Amino acid sequence: MQTRWDIGESVRVLRNLRNDGTFAGTAVGELLIRAGSTGTIVDVGTFLIDQVIYTVHFLDDDRMVGCREEELDDIDAPWLPSRFGSRERVASAQRLKLGAELTIAPGTVGEVLRVLRDGTAPVYHVHFDSHRGRVFAVPESALRALEERLEKRHEIA
Repeated sequence: MQTRWDIGESVRVLRNLRNDGTFAGTAVGELLIRAGSTGTIVDVGTFLIDQVIYTVHFLDDDRMVGCREEELDDIDAPWLPSRFGSRERVASAQRLKLGAELTIAPGTVGEVLRVLRDGTAPVYHVHFDSHRGRVFAVPESALRALEERLEKRHEIA
């Protein structure tokens, strides 16, 4: 089986890595490594015969995590950092409009489904709780962390 990287090479992780149940000592779904983190390949193996798995040591987090090839990129490849990651809860920072009939009010809570890093600033695919079934492409400037929304509410009270 052909591998893209060898032991000792440095790589960057392309998306948030969460525990899928195979990482001992953390809850399923817990964030292990944030997208954009860099590490060094310490082992190369296979899973189910046809998937290459790279064990990557992320020195800053002092964790070794198994990664599939599509979750990694060359350390020198262009990288556009993003404030939010997949599965993070966010709130709209302003009124969002889709056409004439649909409006998302400021403070509406949603979940990031995907981060697009193709342009000069990240764009997020977001499901807002009040509009289930619809996916909105939202620029980073129109979102804020859910914690910020809660902190502002406590400041007012």
